[in-house]
Amino acid sequence: MASSRKSQPSPKSTKRIAVALSGGLDSVVLLDTVCKSQAKNKNTEIFVFHIHHGLQKQADDWLIFCEQLAKKYKVQFDFRLLHLNNAEGNIEARARAARYEALTDLCEEYGIEDLLLAHHQNDQAETVLLQLLRGAGVAGLSGMPISKAIQSGMRPITLWRPLLDQSRAELEAYAKEHKLKWIEDPSNQDRKYRRNAIRKDIIPKLEKIQPEAITNLARSASLLSDAQLLLDRLALQDGKEIFSNESLNTKPLLSLAKSDLPAANNILRFWLKLNELAMPSQERINAWWRDLSNVKADAQLEWTHDGKVIRLWRNQLQLASEPTGQWVFKAIAARSKHLGLPAAWVKELQAEGRIATKIRTGSEKLQTKSNSPRKTLKNLFQEADIPPWQRNAPLLYIDNQLIAVAGVGVSYPHLVQSGPRLWPEWQETS
Repeated sequence: MASSRKSQPSPKSTKRIAVALSGGLDSVVLLDTVCKSQAKNKNTEIFVFHIHHGLQKQADDWLIFCEQLAKKYKVQFDFRLLHLNNAEGNIEARARAARYEALTDLCEEYGIEDLLLAHHQNDQAETVLLQLLRGAGVAGLSGMPISKAIQSGMRPITLWRPLLDQSRAELEAYAKEHKLKWIEDPSNQDRKYRRNAIRKDIIPKLEKIQPEAITNLARSASLLSDAQLLLDRLALQDGKEIFSNESLNTKPLLSLAKSDLPAANNILRFWLKLNELAMPSQERINAWWRDLSNVKADAQLEWTHDGKVIRLWRNQLQLASEPTGQWVFKAIAARSKHLGLPAAWVKELQAEGRIATKIRTGSEKLQTKSNSPRKTLKNLFQEADIPPWQRNAPLLYIDNQLIAVAGVGVSYPHLVQSGPRLWPEWQETS
């Protein structure tokens, strides 16, 4: 991704909101209504974010259109350029995921907690039909929520869809009444994309059968969303002995599955939802139950789902992830009795580029306590009860000496009790 239109936010603003602007009818109407509603609110600063997908020749013109529109409304503007290959995989899904990631990155950069999206009632109806064709359950058929909180960096971001109860026809009428201009994406006419086929072929026929088809489909999504909230609440009640921090205790889970399989399925789906993973097919869930029922005691099990790895270890289902991040050195208060690395030593070698992060080779040893000998990392991981897939932890080397292992400890012989001291800490970025 790239960005070059750097805005200069006002330091006096107390609240910042952002509008995702594609340049199409719906986002242009959203920007107009937001700017008009906030015209007299001097404590709110509006940002406009545009995502340049780079998939069509007209994309540069759309960027210019959006930037000029932001200037017209006198609001802040920035964009991201995505690098997507049109020939690889499901371009719709990849573009959507990359777009959300870019938008949240922009929100984090500018300290924005509320991002407004222009999805409308027709989009909701199309989403419900797409999910129905996929055989989705209640969660999928709930469609898009009016609001959704997501965690990005240090602060939460709330996605808002204020136009979700407005039809495209109503938005078009508003745009014509207020003489708004927008751009049309020619790819929206291409029926090779399922959403376009539903929009162009299926919904018009449904409206002939039932004139209120779009409104009714959106209403069904709202009702199913309420039902999903109840299912989530039920999962928490049924899973009191099953949820363990971020993992699932499989013994009570399997016991529940024998007596009440729908309830166990609901817990499993809720856990996947908490980890922001896609809902699996019923066939996949059935295969998981067979694996869990047949696995031997203390055996390990591994599934790949939605680009992630789910592992069973010591009767706990856990989501495995490869940590990425960096070592940081935190200063220890002068009066603290906490041991630490000599600050001068660390800073000197840091300036000389003699501090490095490495991965395990299998022969490393570390002494983490004063009354304990040097032990292999394998033994230290076992003592810390760290699962096997998390044992490829990043290692901190200073002057070619192993100083710290993430999740395990710091080399005791290198610690001092007095003078300026630093404590090494591994901070994950994903």
